[in-house]
Amino acid sequence: MGSRFNQRDQKRKVNKIYNIAITIVSILIVIVAVTIFLSDGGTETKKATTEPKQIAETDKGKEVDKPAGKEEETDSEKEDAVGDSEATEEDAEKVDSKATEEDAVEKAEDGADPEKAGDAELVEVEGSGDGNVAATYTSEGWKPVGTEQSGDHTTSFEKGSVDWNEMSKAIASGAGIDEGSMKLWWLQNGGSPSTAIGTVSEGDNPKTFRVYIEWVDGSGWKPVKVEELKTNDKR
Repeated sequence: MGSRFNQRDQKRKVNKIYNIAITIVSILIVIVAVTIFLSDGGTETKKATTEPKQIAETDKGKEVDKPAGKEEETDSEKEDAVGDSEATEEDAEKVDSKATEEDAVEKAEDGADPEKAGDAELVEVEGSGDGNVAATYTSEGWKPVGTEQSGDHTTSFEKGSVDWNEMSKAIASGAGIDEGSMKLWWLQNGGSPSTAIGTVSEGDNPKTFRVYIEWVDGSGWKPVKVEELKTNDKR
């Protein structure tokens, strides 16, 4: 009887020891697991924190290499841009050249523009009432054309004379026509010894002008009035 109690008591003690041991082992396992978990989490956090800094420092200290293909594409794009720019400039030059040529053609076709005769600014004034006159102009900018003559002046209507040539020059200046391409259809006395009237056109252009000139002592002939005619009455 006593031995049975001893056996039971012994078994209880053994079971108690086992239970204590199991509990201790379980606690140790939990502690170890928690420690490992916390240790791994801290390492990953530190790693995640330090890696961007390292990358940033690397980028700051070293320029990132670009793919060779992209560099080639960039160079090609630059060359294309330069080519387009040159092509645009060439096109602009062609347009300007074409516009200049067209202006030259228009001027050649229209002949002299009475409103832009020479460098003088013309002002349209009331005409004489002549039915063949389309418009009448005068200008404060007209100046004597100069002369080679000296002494008392005598108007000469002899073709080729010094006075004739100087009158032609003044008439061309008033009409705004180049003297080399001017056709002098008629040159006559203007009603006094110091005045003359010339009817002119430029080349084959049908536009005709009647130019009034007067003599200025020591300075030569000077345009005073220009009439743009509807038709050439001296042809």
